Amino acid sequence: MNGIYRKYIKRLIDFILSFAAIIVLSPLLIVLTVIGAIAMKGNPFFVQERPGLNEKIFKLLKFRTMTNETDENGNLLPDEVRLNKYGRFLRSTSFDELPQIINIV
Repeated sequence: MNGIYRKYIKRLIDFILSFAAIIVLSPLLIVLTVIGAIAMKGNPFFVQERPGLNEKIFKLLKFRTMTNETDENGNLLPDEVRLNKYGRFLRSTSFDELPQIINIV
């Protein structure tokens, strides 16, 4: 029974709850996406490949909290410089983690 729950029922529950969360949180996600595109001067999302279940690689999705500003040599500026007020707000509220709901679906 435990194997059936883990394989089928848990996945169904995860899908339903995360889909419902996306619907409920969609106004906030849209607002944060638009503000993020303006504050970060471009793509508001941070995407990173990470190992998941059974070491299967997936793309983690988060709101970007640091700009991509570089110096005259093309090197990224230090994190303290690239972390702007909007990024600090996202981190302090953990709103930067919200797009991970999409990873569940």
